[in-house]
Amino acid sequence: MPVARITPDLEMYYEVDDFADPWRPHETVLLLHGNAESSAVWYGWVPHLAHAYHIVRPDMRGFGASTPMPRDYPWSLDRIIDDYTTLLDQLGVERFHLVGAKVGGTIALRFAARHPARVTTLTVLSSPVRGKNAAARYLSWLEHLEKHGMESWARMTMSGRLGSMFPPEGVEWWVKLIGRTPLSTQLGFISAVPGVDISPDLGNIKCPALVVTTEQNPLYSVDTVREWQSRIPRSELLVLPGDSYHVAATAPDRCAQATVEFIGRCARAAVER
Repeated sequence: MPVARITPDLEMYYEVDDFADPWRPHETVLLLHGNAESSAVWYGWVPHLAHAYHIVRPDMRGFGASTPMPRDYPWSLDRIIDDYTTLLDQLGVERFHLVGAKVGGTIALRFAARHPARVTTLTVLSSPVRGKNAAARYLSWLEHLEKHGMESWARMTMSGRLGSMFPPEGVEWWVKLIGRTPLSTQLGFISAVPGVDISPDLGNIKCPALVVTTEQNPLYSVDTVREWQSRIPRSELLVLPGDSYHVAATAPDRCAQATVEFIGRCARAAVER
């Protein structure tokens, strides 16, 4: 079980996938999952990436198999980013391609702005940039979590997350996975989300960026996403069919293929310059 001691209060679990030719140099892709998830959610992505890239899939502080956090933990995006940079330092990874889904993408956007020398390309999927716009929703979630627990909350919110076309068996898998999240971690984390605003970071992202959403995203319209995406200097927007919020989960093949194609195009453009 790969675990890294990041800080005195955190042992971070992570997975590494690498099926590329071992005699050839290959780059690293760091995959950042969303709220109440774990590294396991990238199952559909790994087959597309690991034949050419060194994949690192950590469980964020407090989630998955990483150390749970107390409810009063002082959450911040910068602390989470520091956790990831420490892990990469321990693994000997200096530069990498960065991919984040949902709030993992929010973290990835700030990560790229803070560490431009380390992030080669950036892909974000279904990611908000401001938490305050959803403050009322998060408050209602807290009330439900305290009364009914994680699995009930997961089941209540799953239809918007996965949309109308996701198979029932898949919905149940997601409910069970999210339901295993430590309640103390979740209560503390979502209490902190309304205070997040990374919009000032968008103009400071230097690497090429791919932003992915769905046509009928129930939380953020295409126009809303395009408004902030257009503020990232070297970015492009990909809009996929569907009505899910979590496009990285509902269209993993298409999203992973688009990411591989994007990384390849950026590499060719860098050579030609």
